[in-house]
Amino acid sequence: MSSLIEIIRRHKQGAQCGVYSICSANRLVLEAAILQARKDGSGVLIEATSNQVNQFGGYTDMNPVAFREYVYDIARELDFPVENIWLGGDHLGPNCWQNEPVEAAMEKSRELIKAYVAAGFTKIHLDASMSCQGDPSVLNDEIVAARAANLCKVAEATAVECFGQSNIVYVIGTEVPVPGGETEEISGIHITTPERAGYTLDCHRRVFEESGLQDAWQRVVGLVVQPGVEFDHTSVIDYQPEKAVELSRFIENDPNIVFEAHSTDYQTPDAYKALVRDHFAILKVGPQLTFAMREALYALAHIEDALVPASDRSNIREAMEEEMMANPGNWEKYYAGNDDDRRFARTYSYSDRIRYYWNSEKADKALTALLENLQNRVIPMPLVSQYLPDQYWAIRRGDIKGNARSLVHHRVMQVTEDYARAC
Repeated sequence: MSSLIEIIRRHKQGAQCGVYSICSANRLVLEAAILQARKDGSGVLIEATSNQVNQFGGYTDMNPVAFREYVYDIARELDFPVENIWLGGDHLGPNCWQNEPVEAAMEKSRELIKAYVAAGFTKIHLDASMSCQGDPSVLNDEIVAARAANLCKVAEATAVECFGQSNIVYVIGTEVPVPGGETEEISGIHITTPERAGYTLDCHRRVFEESGLQDAWQRVVGLVVQPGVEFDHTSVIDYQPEKAVELSRFIENDPNIVFEAHSTDYQTPDAYKALVRDHFAILKVGPQLTFAMREALYALAHIEDALVPASDRSNIREAMEEEMMANPGNWEKYYAGNDDDRRFARTYSYSDRIRYYWNSEKADKALTALLENLQNRVIPMPLVSQYLPDQYWAIRRGDIKGNARSLVHHRVMQVTEDYARAC
């Protein structure tokens, strides 16, 4: 099984290859991602963000060890070797503690890095770009690089202490789209300039060398940039290779580093292939995975309506709306407009803020009921054709079984398949 660094080396030698990163903690999504890797005979990169998983639990209520075991348990249930799973930490830095004084936030960031590395995460995105209490509103590259190097030292020392050596690969840089997509309508997007990318690289390289991190610098494989891809609630800006030519050519001069592209969700299959070709060889995907899962689950809810007595139905769509209205913190400031606009966005926005609610008690109860109502029931093929037409033909071809969980997995794997083919 190729390692991440081997994949990047092959790409730098001219191969059309890359890696896609699954940025989700949702069980059905992770099952589908692992099934995709099992089908392809490949490894799978699964990443957690600092607000999702940290030493205090994050919004998933999991620290890095708990997240690792959660992922590994899913893999074992699916007969997938855990050694073929690469775990990554995304935006590791003071993101969660921006309201605290700098040194307090950085101390928590160091503990965060220690926890991730000690738990066996081997791809680390060092992101110290966030302004903390007492900082200027925008940090310059020198400050960001110095803080990233400080965190890197902690990561290297922790790896040596826990495993005898460090094989961590690092990603640097911060010029990323708004996590989860833009909150307002978009008509165009800023593309990172070669000059900007070059200055970020040079600054980090210099600070790493001054900090005695020359060996770690050789394992920096990715620079986060904006290649010109983005999505808002109802539209997508597709990758336009001609606009990123200069940026693409710039990175060809570095022997070890490719670009990492965030928020690549909802691009076309051809766009993914073009992104990898143009050295945006690490592709991050998150909301599109849970968006596809929600599509499948709500289609199953319509099937449930046709097959199950009203008194026994999961009422999953109503349960999710009730949960979001009762706890609006994860969507309210992101969705503008009148009541109808916001009701539409809560379910159908590309930003998929509904993904934050699937772990709630109400959602889990409804999801369990939906799957149990349909899992052991023969779903008539005309109903599958009506609500899940792609899955209908997959059943007809013999690619999948017709049970509810397989239908959800297949819908999510339509997304991962596009990434896998490109990488």
